[in-house]
Amino acid sequence: MFSRSIFLVFDKWAKKKDRKPLVLRGARQVGKTTAVNLWAEQFDHYLYFNLDLPADRKLFESDLEFDKLIESIFFQKNIVRDQGKTLLFIDEIQNSPSAVELLRYFYEKCKNLYVIAAGSLLESLIDRHISFPVGRVEYMLMRPLSFMEYLKAAVEERALEELTNIPVNDYAHNRLMELFNRYALIGGMPEIVRVYLESGDLIYLKTVFDSLIIAYLDDVEKYASNRSQAEVIRHIIKNAFYEAGSRITFQGFGKSKYRSREMGEAFTILEKAMLLTLIYPTTTLMIPTIPDRRKSPRLQMLDTGLVNYFAGLQGELISAPDIDRVFRGRIAEHIVGQEILSSDPSPLHGLHFWVREKKQSTAEMDFVLPHSRGLIPIEVKSGPVGRLRSLHQFMDLVDHPFAIRLYGHQLRIDTIKTLSGKPFHLLNLPYYLAWKLAVYLEWFIERVM
Repeated sequence: MFSRSIFLVFDKWAKKKDRKPLVLRGARQVGKTTAVNLWAEQFDHYLYFNLDLPADRKLFESDLEFDKLIESIFFQKNIVRDQGKTLLFIDEIQNSPSAVELLRYFYEKCKNLYVIAAGSLLESLIDRHISFPVGRVEYMLMRPLSFMEYLKAAVEERALEELTNIPVNDYAHNRLMELFNRYALIGGMPEIVRVYLESGDLIYLKTVFDSLIIAYLDDVEKYASNRSQAEVIRHIIKNAFYEAGSRITFQGFGKSKYRSREMGEAFTILEKAMLLTLIYPTTTLMIPTIPDRRKSPRLQMLDTGLVNYFAGLQGELISAPDIDRVFRGRIAEHIVGQEILSSDPSPLHGLHFWVREKKQSTAEMDFVLPHSRGLIPIEVKSGPVGRLRSLHQFMDLVDHPFAIRLYGHQLRIDTIKTLSGKPFHLLNLPYYLAWKLAVYLEWFIERVM
């Protein structure tokens, strides 16, 4: 039971004058229910209903008029209405389309009540029989713990204090790098983090990792439309961890005989369940970053710790001098992507990467960040800057001089030239600052201008 950064977002939502019911989205086991339960402690009254339970579900599917339903809700919890600040949390709301429809009435007729809804399989079922009232709800996304949240859970107060400094002090680097490497190893799934911090032993995590993957496999029947599709989804879950961080093709994914169409449909379902993300590349150098869905996507899994465990990388990571040396650099890239995603709870916040695929010149940037100055390239790689050939090609093509590199060493700013002689500024950030990328970008631009 530890604090989450999303509490600050909850606080902002609660202070809105025209507050709408909040639909909390996120994959199974990322801590949605626990987070709301903890945040609810600031309220005078807390009404919790789990629609997995028939008795709770029956209440929201009754034929009562809305005003009578509200009275019944308070009566069930033995609370007097309008006496104190009250939070209503409707968990596993995907089990009741009637409950979803009621959200609009909570907004229109009961604005003094704070209402949050969540569901483990919400995303995969949303297209079938559930239609959220347009304009009557707002959405928030919850992901595994970020590095900052991991430090809070580990009670690493000095490390957290140092990370508030911009720029971070050089003397803190080794300790922060050590902590980040451990975070990159175990990942951010709340139960994994809890067990590890209690035991300090990776061996204790085996049963927890196994139970997570078994739970995801057990859920397949709930969001597959038929047995054949369920088999394809299970195949993806069992094989996707080995392809994390790679660009993939649907046809024959995981050395299967499945066709592109059925594999693509199954991947879409798993995206809605938020177990993975397909990141399509952009080929443009201009904003907006429009993804090119004709090209092969890169696979981003829910959590890097899950990737490390199921791909058998934990031992290699423990002894590696730099996480960039593991899995051909894909683990470093994957955890940076996870940190960037964790930096913003908006469902519209995503990852982008850039490719140039021509016979005479092929290049790929790990990530690109839209900014008022233009599209900012982000490379995740250690080593001499002269070897960052894709970065040099990208900087030759854009009309701004700003680039970022995430790596395993100390923060520094370099002013260098591309292979063709064009000067540009490179912000070299240690991996543990990926979560604060947007903040450091502004600091960097102001520093070099």
